[in-house]
Amino acid sequence: MNVLDENIVASQRALLRAWRIPVRQIGQEVGRAGLKDPDVIPMLRRLGGPTFFTRDLGFYERRLCPTGYCLICLGVGKDEVAVFVRRFLRQRAFATRAARMGTVVHASQSGLRWWDLDSAAEHISAWSASARRRGRKQ
Repeated sequence: MNVLDENIVASQRALLRAWRIPVRQIGQEVGRAGLKDPDVIPMLRRLGGPTFFTRDLGFYERRLCPTGYCLICLGVGKDEVAVFVRRFLRQRAFATRAARMGTVVHASQSGLRWWDLDSAAEHISAWSASARRRGRKQ
């Protein structure tokens, strides 16, 4: 399940759905409106393996490396979210739910940085060429 933070604008949620990317949004389909940051993590644990997308870069912390979910912090403009969600989901290293679990990722124009449960070091990667190419066709 892909979960969008409340800070993702409705037009981006609609675009993802038009692209047939299933998403639920906090305050709409899951959780409640006005859910505070400290309450997000317990909610994610109850959902059973979600991938959580937010523009709140405060979630990009090694200590938040999850065991049963994935956090994606999008360092992009509010009108770029849908493109980067789709781009992220097409990355070979994160293309499956199982591959994403246990990671905290920062995604931006320049690429990806992430922490995972299996490593003490931060990983850094450029976007894959195929994901960049597909992302430009929008």
